[in-house]
Amino acid sequence: MSSIAVLSEELINQIAAGEVVERPASVVKELCENALDAGARTIRVTLEQGGMGRIIVSDDGHGMSAGDARMCLLRHATSKLREFDGLSRLATMGFRGEAIPAIASVSRFTLHTSTPGAAIGTRLRVEGGGAEEVEEAEPAGGTTIQVDELFFNVPARRKFLRRDSTELKHAEEAALRLALAHPEVGFFVTHGGVSLLASPACPADPTERIAAALGPEVHPHLLKLEERRLGLTVTGYVASPEYTLPTARGLYTFVNRRYVRDRGLISAVQRAFQDALPPGRQPVAALFVDLDPRSVDVNVHPQKLEVRFSDGPGVHDAVYAAVSRALRSAPWLQGQGDAAPTSPAAAHYALAVERFLTRAQTALASGTPAFAAATPADATLWAPGDTRGAPAVGERAPAFGQALPQLNDAPPPTYFASLKPLGPLGRRFHVCEGPGGTLVVVDPHAALERVRLHAFREALVDGAPPSPQGSLFSSTLTFTPDEARVVAQGLPALRRLGFALEPFGGPTFALTALPRGLDALDALAVVRDVAAALPPAGAPLTPLSLAEALRVMACHAAGPSGNELSADALKAVLRELDAVDFHVPCRHRTVVVHEVPLLELERRAR
Repeated sequence: MSSIAVLSEELINQIAAGEVVERPASVVKELCENALDAGARTIRVTLEQGGMGRIIVSDDGHGMSAGDARMCLLRHATSKLREFDGLSRLATMGFRGEAIPAIASVSRFTLHTSTPGAAIGTRLRVEGGGAEEVEEAEPAGGTTIQVDELFFNVPARRKFLRRDSTELKHAEEAALRLALAHPEVGFFVTHGGVSLLASPACPADPTERIAAALGPEVHPHLLKLEERRLGLTVTGYVASPEYTLPTARGLYTFVNRRYVRDRGLISAVQRAFQDALPPGRQPVAALFVDLDPRSVDVNVHPQKLEVRFSDGPGVHDAVYAAVSRALRSAPWLQGQGDAAPTSPAAAHYALAVERFLTRAQTALASGTPAFAAATPADATLWAPGDTRGAPAVGERAPAFGQALPQLNDAPPPTYFASLKPLGPLGRRFHVCEGPGGTLVVVDPHAALERVRLHAFREALVDGAPPSPQGSLFSSTLTFTPDEARVVAQGLPALRRLGFALEPFGGPTFALTALPRGLDALDALAVVRDVAAALPPAGAPLTPLSLAEALRVMACHAAGPSGNELSADALKAVLRELDAVDFHVPCRHRTVVVHEVPLLELERRAR
């Protein structure tokens, strides 16, 4: 009896699944690629349990007849390749005919399809690679494939999958890569009823798709690039050096619209950016290399994630040239008279460093609350080391890419001192020139309010009330009965805050001193509002319990004079602002109202 036997078709499919179907993301990738090859204009992906429970991919492509639906379950059955020579002229995403049978062999698989104009569609079911069940169904208007309980019959494979959240990120990333490569196709991804990606077709403006994939923050920083050589074209977009990531996960490279991980391509982009980025930062880009299919071998990786170029150095050189030319022509590198930078990208390099320091400062602040999620309505003021009531660091990270640091949350060191006031705007704001040639609109009231809050809070943290100002022997304040009751109950807290108040009979109180910075204001309104913000009688008088009262004091101390600051006075306030703890919330948290990169201004001026 021979010791060598031909493997069964079922076992062959499961072996193929080990190469083709690594995780739910592999299923999303293969099914979406099939939809693209079918001419789909809209692709919808529905996921449950990170894709391990269910994956549904539906498209409006040309669909399949009943015979083709049965044939697609056979290994190496494909409509995309007919002869050996065709392997060197591939223009489709798929070509091996392995994906569908491999997926069907390790899941509960359902396919519903119909050709255009067909009166009857086809529904086909396969469980774990067994015999298929075929029945007639209503027309599908394309193809819908549902994959339930992936690896249900291969527990060893399922055991090695990660948590649902991890698998979901991989699946979402697989869809995003295809969406970036095909802006002419609408992509919609949902998980558990929640939309993760909703991007209609946008062939006229691919930057909309890039913004949908990487986040809207990248949009104003995108630079278009193009390099044409004999038989080779490099197109796409790179983000300016002020928008970077700590890893290369924001660097997308495509060859003939196929996402690939090619070290040479990535290295070429990194070399072009090497003089413009701080250490430890990576560029963001979506690059498309288009060349003759005969010049690239896409059949060198089981999941088609790697390719081999017939002229690798030439391709890499073209990518380097395209990115370098885009960076050299950027507005921040143009000469500006005597103020022109002495080295390439000097001005924007400085800004990139500041952005990097901000992100590093946030990342290193272990245990320090991220104020980004705090609002005046629910935020609390805490003493050093006290994180009660504060949102956790990294509570909600961006799905793809990293948002630019919020200057109202954790500005880089000396950022505010570097601003140059240019003048008031509408008696409400001040316009400043920021680092790297940015236009910055500042709210002077919010700036002064934060400085005052910092002073009031520091005094309390040190154990002393805010310094009293002036002597008001003859001043009396008369409140309504309800207000007087609140003031009387809060006298210990008011004195702790620096208000020298004594009962003067009935609803009247004698005021002899106010905290410094509040002396020129309406004392009655200030005391009434601060008293209303005090903690209940008998509560410990700590910076945490007096947080809201301190915010009220700071807001009063900042206005209306905060909106009338001269350029010199604003400059002094901005210098003080650099020493302020921006993790401490205040009523008007938005100091920087708007910041426009020079690149965006240059675009608008064209």
